[in-house]
Amino acid sequence: FAELVLETWDLHCDRNGTEHRTADMGCKQLVVRRGQPFTITLRFSGRGYEEGVDKLAFNVATGPCPNETSGTSSHFVMTDCPEESCWSAAIQQQDGESLSVSLCSPPNACIGRYSMTLETSTDYQGSSFQIGDFILLFNPWHPEDTVFLRDENERREYVLSQHGLIYQGTCDYIFSIPWNFGQFEDEVLAICLNMLDINPKHLRDQNRDCSRRNDPVYIGRVVSAMVNCNDEDRGVLFGRWDNRYEDGMSPMAWIGSVDILKRWKKFGCQPVKYGQCWVFAAVACTVMRCLGVPSRVVTNYNSAHDTNANLTIDRYVNEKGEQERYSWDKIWNFHCWVESWMARPDLAAGYDGWQALDPTPQEKSEGVFCCGPAPVKAIKEGDMQLKYDIPFIFAEVNADVVYWVVQGDGMEKQSIRSSDVGKYISTKSVGRDSREDITHNYKYPEGSEEERAVFEKAEHQKKSIGEEDEGLHLRIKVSEGANKGSDFDVFAVVNNNTDEERVCRVTLCARATSHNGTVGPQCGLMDPVDIDIEPRAEKRVPLRILYEEYRDKLTEDNLIKVVALLNDHQTGDILVAVRDIYVENPKIKIRILGEPMQNRKLVAEISLVNPLAVPLNGCVFVVEGTGLTDGHFVKELEEPLEPQAEAKFRMDLMPRLSGLQKLMVDFESDQLTGVKGYRNVIIAPQPM
Repeated sequence: FAELVLETWDLHCDRNGTEHRTADMGCKQLVVRRGQPFTITLRFSGRGYEEGVDKLAFNVATGPCPNETSGTSSHFVMTDCPEESCWSAAIQQQDGESLSVSLCSPPNACIGRYSMTLETSTDYQGSSFQIGDFILLFNPWHPEDTVFLRDENERREYVLSQHGLIYQGTCDYIFSIPWNFGQFEDEVLAICLNMLDINPKHLRDQNRDCSRRNDPVYIGRVVSAMVNCNDEDRGVLFGRWDNRYEDGMSPMAWIGSVDILKRWKKFGCQPVKYGQCWVFAAVACTVMRCLGVPSRVVTNYNSAHDTNANLTIDRYVNEKGEQERYSWDKIWNFHCWVESWMARPDLAAGYDGWQALDPTPQEKSEGVFCCGPAPVKAIKEGDMQLKYDIPFIFAEVNADVVYWVVQGDGMEKQSIRSSDVGKYISTKSVGRDSREDITHNYKYPEGSEEERAVFEKAEHQKKSIGEEDEGLHLRIKVSEGANKGSDFDVFAVVNNNTDEERVCRVTLCARATSHNGTVGPQCGLMDPVDIDIEPRAEKRVPLRILYEEYRDKLTEDNLIKVVALLNDHQTGDILVAVRDIYVENPKIKIRILGEPMQNRKLVAEISLVNPLAVPLNGCVFVVEGTGLTDGHFVKELEEPLEPQAEAKFRMDLMPRLSGLQKLMVDFESDQLTGVKGYRNVIIAPQPM
């Protein structure tokens, strides 16, 4: 027999992509998931494959120094009964000179970019043919894969969905912003693989790094470190919290990860300016979904950053309610991280499932700014010694906050009530634009036996006291309509839960604040007033917050921190109440004109009214949405937008993907920043 010569081959990128749910990545390359067969067709010249005469074998290899012991290369022959636990090739069908072959990787193979060669041998002569490259990803559809997720709706949301919502605001005013994850957009997969290749662990030991890429725990830890740049590791984002963002993009302005990842690549892996927690988390979520690990962004309200790990955060205020001294320990009004779904064979049983990963640079872990993966179950149970970083996240959701009032003579008095950390832990619901509360995954009900047992295990005595039934009670309320551009009222509400009249003194102070807890200039102060309050009665003390007072003091976070103090003359006790108030931006209106259909032009009309008493200068709309826009569309207004005037424009869309898509809009100007809006659009498939 003459030698068997390979003439052409077909990797069937389209068909394999559809079967492996990677078709949305475009069909320029073969992208498949581990443990699942894919088909290629080989076409020989001169004669076809003869069973019993020709021997066929394949080599696959990944990384710069592939070898079999590291699991980064494999040599396997064509067989009739493929084994699940290793690479295999089996004949599917033969048609003259062409041969269809089914190839399959084991469900624990290393992910990444592979090269593939075919070896043919007939009688004693053999040849080798390079068949091209393919990319192998994690496979949440395969029961043997460590990222296997049972529910198809959850896989759709956490692996395949390219858009979502991220929760922000305050625990009293929760709202969401839209986010374009875009994990299947052009170039994103290549950028994610490049991120793995320039991480310091890879540069230190390429062979070891590539051999560990079969483990989502390892990948999660690398991604958590690479999304921030604090280790001078050429990470993706530069974090900044001081409201000075002129030499980059304000963290509030982003509406998606794709723009950030593409900028990072374009400028030679220089960190992109600037990120804050939700931006770090969203970019990490994009990378993990892209690589095939089910992931979601979660938000923790009143999140503690406990630098000295004593699970207590002390706050000092003076008798006017102003902050007395700087503390490294902070309470963020919200903090975002990522949860990724994976088994934890490296730990005892019971810790599989959601793992917290936090790419925001806060504290070092094993010498690097990264955090996790920490089993959410271990955080709930207070298992502090398990890998990785449980104590830090445990404190974020469980620390106590104690307020100390520093009196004129320097005496410090502990206030009775401490605020609640770890509230309303939130993520987007599966398949719907509503909030799912997942606090119960992180902690037992407050005051329960289980909570007490967990705190004993974590060596934590909870200092905070529940709502007092007797005595005086203090809280802060806000009037309807805390809208940017208008004045509004806040109230100190005092309840007397006793059977006798009480006399007390109330003070209110308002300051602009940032979402990481840094307090700025004062924008409202009420001199102390003495009130007497009947038994079982309630009294309100108002403080008017004026637009002209907060206009130039508000940061882009739009937050005002109100502190109320109450001196109970009878007992000498001091009560403190604190509330962050979110000043609302105007709404962006989005109208869709025409019938939404795949590959047919569609028009969007976008508008916004200036609610302020001053003109807005430098107005820019940015519009993006995977499957709807090509990259992002920027519309700059030539004229200033006068008070109460409406800015309106139309743009053409060409929907590439069918199904539910999100069109997202961000608006920036000199006085109004980070204004967000979105509209769901259901695109009908193109008629066949």
